[in-house]
Amino acid sequence: MQLTFCGAAGEVTGSCFLVDTGNVRFLVDCGMFQGGRDADLKNQSFPAFDPTTIDFVLLTHAHIDHSGLLPRLSMKGFKGSVYTTQATIELLDVMLRDSAHIQVKEAEWAEQHPHRHAHTLMQPLYQLADVDDVLQLVQAVTYNTDVHPHPEVKCRFVDAGHILGSAVIEVWAGGKKIVFSGDLGQPQRLILRDPTPVQDADVLLVESTYGNRLHKNLDDTLDEFVTAIEKTLHRGGNIIMPAFTVGRAQEILYLLFKLTRQRRLHNLKVYVDSPMALAATEITLRHIELFNQEAKDMLAWAQERRKDMPDIRFVQDANESIALNDIKHGAIIISASGMCDAGRIKHHLRHNLSRSECSVIITGFQAMGTLGRRLVDGVTRATIFGREIPVRASIYTIGGLSAHADQAGLLHWLGQFKQAPKHTYIVHGESSTAQQFSEVVQEQLRWNATVAVANETVSI
Repeated sequence: MQLTFCGAAGEVTGSCFLVDTGNVRFLVDCGMFQGGRDADLKNQSFPAFDPTTIDFVLLTHAHIDHSGLLPRLSMKGFKGSVYTTQATIELLDVMLRDSAHIQVKEAEWAEQHPHRHAHTLMQPLYQLADVDDVLQLVQAVTYNTDVHPHPEVKCRFVDAGHILGSAVIEVWAGGKKIVFSGDLGQPQRLILRDPTPVQDADVLLVESTYGNRLHKNLDDTLDEFVTAIEKTLHRGGNIIMPAFTVGRAQEILYLLFKLTRQRRLHNLKVYVDSPMALAATEITLRHIELFNQEAKDMLAWAQERRKDMPDIRFVQDANESIALNDIKHGAIIISASGMCDAGRIKHHLRHNLSRSECSVIITGFQAMGTLGRRLVDGVTRATIFGREIPVRASIYTIGGLSAHADQAGLLHWLGQFKQAPKHTYIVHGESSTAQQFSEVVQEQLRWNATVAVANETVSI
């Protein structure tokens, strides 16, 4: 049996793993690469294998770096089934359509402004019709239930605590048990339950996005969050929050509710500028059974005290979004994409980055090569839509809100295995981070751990 690391090896994005038993070939995840020209080239060249030979796909969750190339896989000839949780299916419907829409719009813009476009690839990876096609292939699975996508394969999805519907996937095939962590949530998250422990595996693929660091504790995180908001509002600016519209946007809204309930923030005017965020929030509220108890209690309280809550407006059409650019102070604008590389967030950054009274609050991981990462790294000028913008706004990085487990959270999850996997592959991490985490796993757990190599095929 062979395993090929088609993505998320030596980098965070592009999750895609090919398993070939000799009798069956399947993928776990089919994600888009994100972060600059190299990512565009990788996406355009996907897949390096023949999609018609893939029997089925197992999908850990709906984030685009795990799901975003599914329509392209279908477009290139894949006709099998895609297995994932019901919540993920609902989110996919929204996210893949949004992804296709953004690609078409950006390709149109690039074609109209070739002298401003740094990349040479101007064709969308897929269109809305391709999204429709692949959604017809998706089948729902239930947590903690055995699924047989092929007579020679059994799998089980368990809660990963990362975003709504996210899963760790246990797979039995070719006489071996392989476990794919997907993205693991930080224990004691704001809304979701903790990641489900797994007891054993012959081969384990574990993420390492934050495998070299610890998140701030929640109390310090909330203090920093409140300070950033209060300072900005006091000096008469706007607060721009890039946010993944699934998971992060809902957590930020939850935090604003919580801090208002605690009377640490007051009279907030919040604009969620993302049609997809409204849809994702509605989906989230349809799956309260996946919430932890504190989140269930907070939701009940908010429903009883609506008049005391922040003024939250979901912005839908483009004209409403453009009108936000006329607001010069007092607004909290939450918008996508979370890494600032696409979508409406780029317009809000273009209008607010140069204003010293404003702030940008970054609450999620920023991949190498993205505009968000350059802001975190302290650039003084940023190029947006071909124009150079001076960065005068304050940039706050609030690491404690990450949807990913930190090093301690990852080690805690690994430590619940009753016996060590025969081999552990470190994936979903930038090269240096994955290497550091691999060394920690070897030293602290005494496990056989290796950093996955992009496009390498290993025997298991």
